[in-house]
Amino acid sequence: MRLMRIGEPGRERPVLASSDGRHHDLSSVTRDIDGAFLAALSDDPSLVPDASGLPETDITGQRVGAPIARPSAVLCIGQNYAAHAAESGSEPPEEPILFYKAPNTVIGPYDDVLIPRGSKKTDWEVELAVVIGRRTSYLDSPADALAHVAGYAVSNDVSERAFQLEQSGGQWSKGKSCATFNPLGPVLVTADEVGDPQGLRLRSYVNGDVRQDSVSADMIFGVAELVHHLSRYLVLEPGDVINTGTPQGVALSGRFPYLGAGDVMEMEISGLGRQRSRCTPA
Repeated sequence: MRLMRIGEPGRERPVLASSDGRHHDLSSVTRDIDGAFLAALSDDPSLVPDASGLPETDITGQRVGAPIARPSAVLCIGQNYAAHAAESGSEPPEEPILFYKAPNTVIGPYDDVLIPRGSKKTDWEVELAVVIGRRTSYLDSPADALAHVAGYAVSNDVSERAFQLEQSGGQWSKGKSCATFNPLGPVLVTADEVGDPQGLRLRSYVNGDVRQDSVSADMIFGVAELVHHLSRYLVLEPGDVINTGTPQGVALSGRFPYLGAGDVMEMEISGLGRQRSRCTPA
C-alpha cells in the first residue's frame, strides 16, 4: 500500500494511492496515518479494504503532507555510508551513531525549507526513512526486526553544519532540529510492497544537478540491524521515524556550495517517490 496525507498542516486527511495513479479516501478506515493506525494495520493487514471499496478523491492542487502524523521520535543514524563518513573526515563507525531530531521538524515533501537565521552552512541529505509499526524493545536478533517495520519513505535530513559541528558543544542536534529540517514523503510505502530495503537507489539534486547517487545496500548497518540495535537501548513506538543515514555527495564534502535562499532540493528513492523543497529565509 501507498499511504498519503493530504491537506493543510494540522488538517490532513488519510489517502490511499493506487498503482494506477488514482487516490482513495481512507477517512472511513482511520482518522489519520498515525502510530495507532499503523499498529492496528500491522496486526491486521486487511484493515484497509481494496481500493475498489473506497471512494475516489481528487487531490489535484492540494498540499501533500508528510505521510505520517507527527511521530513521538525522529531517530537518526550518522555516517552510515562509508564514503559519507570519509567525506566528513571520519572513519566508518564500529556501531551505529544515534542522534535525534525534534519531531516538529517533519514537514511535507513539497513544503519550503527555511534557511535558519545566521546560517551559512545549510546542507542536504537524502535518506531512507523507516517507520515503525509495532512497539519494539529488546528484539532477540536482526531476523526479528523487519516484522516491526510499517513502511518506508523518502527523507531529507537537512542539516546546518556550523550549528552541528562548530557551535554544538559536542552534540549534533542543534544543527539538525531547525524548523522544517525534515521533509518526508510523498508516500509511506508499506513494508510488504518494498520487500528488501537494502535494494533501493537513493539520489538527490540541487537546482537540477545530481549531488548524491547511491544504493541502500551500501549502508554500513542495514535496516534490520539498526532496528535490532536500537531496540536494545530504547523503546520504538508505532509511528516513530528512523532516518538511516545519507550517502556521499553533501556540501560538507567541500565539493559543492551550501544551500541558500532560492535553491531547490529534490530527493528520490526507487519505488518511494520524489520530493521537492525550495529554500527560503527563516
